[in-house]
Amino acid sequence: MLRFQLIIAVVCYSTLATQAIAQQGSSGEKKEKQIVGSIEQLDPALEDLIDKNEKIEVLTTGYQWSEGPVWIKSGGYLLFSDVPKNRIHQWSPKTGPAIFMEPSGFDGENGEKEPGSNGLTTDAQGRLVVCDHGNRRIYRLEKDGTKTTLADRFDGKRFNSPNDLVIHSNGDIYFTDPPYGLRDQTKREIDFCGVYRCGTDGKITLLTRELERPNGIGLSPDEKTLYVAQSHRPAPIYNAYALQEDGTTVENGRLLFNSIEFAEKGDPGMPDGMCVDANGNLWATGPGGVLVISSSGKLLGRILMGKPTANCTFGEDGTTLFITSSDRICKVKTRTKGMGF
Repeated sequence: MLRFQLIIAVVCYSTLATQAIAQQGSSGEKKEKQIVGSIEQLDPALEDLIDKNEKIEVLTTGYQWSEGPVWIKSGGYLLFSDVPKNRIHQWSPKTGPAIFMEPSGFDGENGEKEPGSNGLTTDAQGRLVVCDHGNRRIYRLEKDGTKTTLADRFDGKRFNSPNDLVIHSNGDIYFTDPPYGLRDQTKREIDFCGVYRCGTDGKITLLTRELERPNGIGLSPDEKTLYVAQSHRPAPIYNAYALQEDGTTVENGRLLFNSIEFAEKGDPGMPDGMCVDANGNLWATGPGGVLVISSSGKLLGRILMGKPTANCTFGEDGTTLFITSSDRICKVKTRTKGMGF
């Protein structure tokens, strides 16, 4: 029987985070902090958001491709995906790293290229909502440990591999669907990569198919703008889409920022996941690390990570930025707060 099935047979979801399943580095020895990267200030406005001399600390390493971080306020810990390894991990400032769920996606013998979970978030009830590459769906983890599929098809066709998501305060789920999770591209049933909305009634609406490879996604603080990053070397861009009263968008977005200059220089990474601070600035992963972009599209600075960087989220008291960068999880203190803190 699968490890996750064994766990939920004896404990409920609310206690999963306390299980010492695969704690790493728990010898109790006090280790010297590992510092990486640097902060590049490109505009004076960055000073209000982060100190350019702030240190970027490595919290834990050893992952194949870390992704989808989300801070769990009720428990005071971080969850994140290791997509190829088909796991959701947790990191707590009190207990360090541990495995939270395995498998986090596909549970059969022969999985996809990226069989595990990717983007993670929580709904208004604090339940974990997951982009499941391996099963090509979005599911909600219930308090008893069961998984409820929220979206797996559009017009009767299976999604490619839902990648990232954000939830509106009204409960609507916005998500992207590139094909990165599929090992065999002939399995695709949808011949484009869409950005979708899953309404609270379960209805799936295609918002746009203009992007070749939509990836990271976020909402502005007033929830009137939807941001989407494109992980596509010919056009490594971040677009903004105005949300209509019915929750839909126009097909063609407004270009917010194009990171082609950094991509052509060979800076590691492509536009990927993102989060938004309380003032509306995007903290968006891309070439070099994390790009800090104002709501008007001005690049204020970059957190240079030295490795391809997948995603980021605010946590702890809202001023700490957690960063998933290749094989490691890092954090850096900011002078702003994330949305919802």
